[in-house]
Amino acid sequence: MHKEIAVPMNKIYYLASCDTCRKIIKSLPKNNDLVFHDIKQDPITVQELEEMHQLSGSYEALFSKKAQLYKSLDLKNKALTEDDYKKYILEHYTFLSRPVFIIEGQIYIGNSQKNIIEVIKVLS
Repeated sequence: MHKEIAVPMNKIYYLASCDTCRKIIKSLPKNNDLVFHDIKQDPITVQELEEMHQLSGSYEALFSKKAQLYKSLDLKNKALTEDDYKKYILEHYTFLSRPVFIIEGQIYIGNSQKNIIEVIKVLS
């Protein structure tokens, strides 16, 4: 019997309308074999968030405190739990710190220069 081995896909979770995401995508090596996942057109699933959580170790690490909604909902003055971070990320795409790369079983969260340099190195 022939058994298929699931090869983990290299993915980027991003927002097509985000200038920073677009700039980062342009800077990636051309033959990067990434699966592009626009989180606005195609919201992340509980399963995808669980995978990110397993790799990152916390929902807070995946949560964007730069989101406009974070400020307008006055979340910075609330004591958020891991469950809260998870709930907000699933409720609205803006709460996912972008972009999120999953490459060869490693996760890279956010748009810091250090992070992007690392991603480009891994993809090259």
